[in-house]
Amino acid sequence: METFLGIDYATWWFMVVGALFSGYAILDGFDLGAGAWHLFLKKEESRRIALNAIGPVWDGNEVWLVIGGGALFAGFPIVYANMFSAMYIPFMLFLAALIFRAVAIEFRSKEPMQWWRKMWDISYSVSSILLALLLGIVLGNILLGMPLSKDLQYTGSWLSFLNPYAIMVGVTTLAAFMMHGAIYLGLKTHGKLFHQVTLFTKRAITFFIVSFSLVTIYTLIYIPQLTDKFKANQWMFIIPTIAFLAIANIPRLVSKRKFLFAFLFSALSLAMMLIIVAVELYPVIIFSTDNPENHITVYNAAASTKTLGIMLTMAAIGVPLIATYTYFVYKTFWGKVELDEHSY
Repeated sequence: METFLGIDYATWWFMVVGALFSGYAILDGFDLGAGAWHLFLKKEESRRIALNAIGPVWDGNEVWLVIGGGALFAGFPIVYANMFSAMYIPFMLFLAALIFRAVAIEFRSKEPMQWWRKMWDISYSVSSILLALLLGIVLGNILLGMPLSKDLQYTGSWLSFLNPYAIMVGVTTLAAFMMHGAIYLGLKTHGKLFHQVTLFTKRAITFFIVSFSLVTIYTLIYIPQLTDKFKANQWMFIIPTIAFLAIANIPRLVSKRKFLFAFLFSALSLAMMLIIVAVELYPVIIFSTDNPENHITVYNAAASTKTLGIMLTMAAIGVPLIATYTYFVYKTFWGKVELDEHSY
């Protein structure tokens, strides 16, 4: 088995896919969270400011989802196939919500009628909430596992994705994104809207801490395979410790109105939680609930070594370019939102 820096190609690609989806969660997470708060903003000007806060970046943020999905398909086609077999409905709902959200952002300000804008406001906010919930439901099912045959084919029912644990993870994901989004809006607003967003942020932090605590307790009690690795390697507790400290620091920074640092720590907490997920899973990607011998791993699901090697070279070139472009866009549109004739 070929390696690079002592790590095999399949493991490298597992980390690449994880990094891409982490980038998507951090970047698109805040504009999904901002969208979830949209209907709580009652004034027309406030809603326009909130839309223009994400206006220059929301479509670029979704690039990370496209690349992550492509990387998963190219590197682990068996995982890609089973995920769509098991969760066809949530993925189709996710696609529909993406479309309605994009259309709502672009169409909302095309006409001045109140009913027109209200219709697209509802579409934008509901689709943002639905997207966050569905992402969490997919993640919850991956953590929980699926019934798989010995030839690594999904054997469950089409409604298996609707289970209590996946729904809990979905709610927690929504809470995390709402916290992340409220903090981002705090960076982009001022005056009365800033004070309103500060209140939203405090409520979102409470929502997230409660939901995250419930999911953690449930996981420790009912899904022991997700904690075995940490129990066997106690030095790994540094990862959840960093996540806990990052989460705990957010309320302190918000109370001091240091929203930039609060946003960075919110991003760090999302990244650390996803690292925890990766550590809990590896080398498994999808657990088999029927037979441990049927687990889908980075080794039995990976593409050929030659394919992984070529793609790793492409990723080493492409990902830094995308990251540079992303930084340039954020740098260009940095600062508080000011409405003008070109605004949404």
